[in-house]
Amino acid sequence: MTLRHLKIFQEAARTGNFTHAARKLFLTQSAVSHAIGELEKEAGVLLFDRMSKSIQLTRAGELLLEEAAPLLAASEKLEKKLPHLEKETILHIVSSITIAVYYLPQIITSFKKVWPEAEVRVEVVSAAAAMESLKNGDADIALAEGVEPEEPYCGKVFASCGLRAVCAPTYHAAGRSLSVKEFCQENLLLREKGSAIRDVMDSALYLAGQQVHPVWTSVNSPALISAAKAGLGITVLPDLLTAEELEKGTLDEVKIEQLKLTNHMTAVWHKEKYFSAPLRTFLELVCKVKEGED
Repeated sequence: MTLRHLKIFQEAARTGNFTHAARKLFLTQSAVSHAIGELEKEAGVLLFDRMSKSIQLTRAGELLLEEAAPLLAASEKLEKKLPHLEKETILHIVSSITIAVYYLPQIITSFKKVWPEAEVRVEVVSAAAAMESLKNGDADIALAEGVEPEEPYCGKVFASCGLRAVCAPTYHAAGRSLSVKEFCQENLLLREKGSAIRDVMDSALYLAGQQVHPVWTSVNSPALISAAKAGLGITVLPDLLTAEELEKGTLDEVKIEQLKLTNHMTAVWHKEKYFSAPLRTFLELVCKVKEGED
């Protein structure tokens, strides 16, 4: 028994005539009779009483029609939906915090103008957790900071942000230029190990033969800004997070000699990932961030 058998059976029951059913289904009368015969053979019972000029459902036929109707209705609904699956697809995006705050809302707003029926689900986590989510197959694309994709993943840098050392204007190092060694000896308020910001800084310091022992470690950048504003030490955070405080004068910059810190933001996906049309659009909009078009 197939859906084709059931569709023919339903139409025959509706029209009460094999010939009329054949005409409605663009089949020959013999094809309809053959399909009904196959269905009756499988059921082991007659489904229609054959009258001289019409057919009539038997009790068994009525029972089959009752059971088949929901299946055929669901099949018809699915057939109508099939050409529109991409428009209604769900995109799973995982993003690190800074990207989610400063870039992702505008990207999704632009995406919804192109694909209004597509649903975008976002999970905001640390950069390391974003990559883990991607590897577990929980996300289509990861937007993460400080990531260099390795096989079988590939990626594209869509934005970069400088990291800046800042402190309260009253802190003794405010406005000064420190050597890398002097910087490492200061009271440092830093992000946790494993975060993209900390990894960028630790890598640069390692190449300079130095390491840090922070007095504060936090997973929360605003907490570090508050500590720096209170004069507790120097924090290192993206320009995006410190620009407003620097403009207001509540923080001051500390120059670190021969140390340039840049945090790259990358869209990452599995190289064999199937890109639906909505997913392609989303990635295109992400990549336009670098061009200043989004």
